[in-house]
Amino acid sequence: MEVKSLEKELAANAYPGRGIVIGRSKDGAHAVTAYFIMGRSENSRNRIFVRDGEGIRTQAYDPSKLTDPSLVIYAPVRVLGSDTIVTNGDQTDTICELMGRQQTFEQALRTREYEPDAPNYTPRISGILHIANGSYDYAMSILKSSDGNPDACNRYTFAYENPLAGEGRFIHTYIGDGNPLPSFEGEPVRVAIDGDIDSFANGIWTNLNEENKVSLFVRYIDIATGTYETRIINKHQ
Repeated sequence: MEVKSLEKELAANAYPGRGIVIGRSKDGAHAVTAYFIMGRSENSRNRIFVRDGEGIRTQAYDPSKLTDPSLVIYAPVRVLGSDTIVTNGDQTDTICELMGRQQTFEQALRTREYEPDAPNYTPRISGILHIANGSYDYAMSILKSSDGNPDACNRYTFAYENPLAGEGRFIHTYIGDGNPLPSFEGEPVRVAIDGDIDSFANGIWTNLNEENKVSLFVRYIDIATGTYETRIINKHQ
C-alpha cells in the first residue's frame, strides 16, 4: 500500500467528517495520534474540545445554540492505564468500561454499532494505542451499516504491531460529501507522519476544509517514558 500525504488526503476531501490518525513519529520515539471533527449543521459546528483529565471531551461553544447533544457531546479521548483510546463517539466510555472488566478492545465494540442518524448511519470509528515496557502497538476499528442498509452492521478491526517510524494510518467517517453521506471504505489509509507535534498539527488543521472544520486534538506520547504532549485547536477559540 502506497504511503500517502495526509495533508493531500485532507485537502482533496471537503468533508471527511470525523477522523482518527495513529502512527509513529519519524524519529521513532513517539506514538502519535490525532482526532478531528467537522460539521455541516449549526449543532455540529457549535463545539470545542476541552481537556478532561488525561483525555478530552466535546463541549458546546454556545450552550444556548445546542439543540441535540446525543451524538455531538462525548469524550473522544480517554486514558486507561497504558492505553490511550480515541473514538468518534460515546463508545470511548464503552471501551474503557468493558476493558476495565478484562474484555478486549474488539469485544467491547461488539456491544455497539453505527450511529442511529438515518439516512447517514455514520460509522463509529475507534482506535487504541498500547504502550508498555518500551513497546508500542495500536489497533483501529470501524462499525458501519452494510452499504447504507441498517439491517446489517459490518465490523472491521485492523491491528498494527511494532509500527514503522514515520508512518501511520488514517480512518475517517465519510469518503466525501453527499446526501446521504457515503461511509468510509477499505483499510485505513497509510500516511506519512513527519515533523514535531506543532508542525504535524498545523499540517492537519490548515488542510481541513475551512468552512467545515471544527476542532483538532493531537498527542505525541514518548514510548520510552509514557509522558506526552497535547495540542488542541478549536475554530471557536
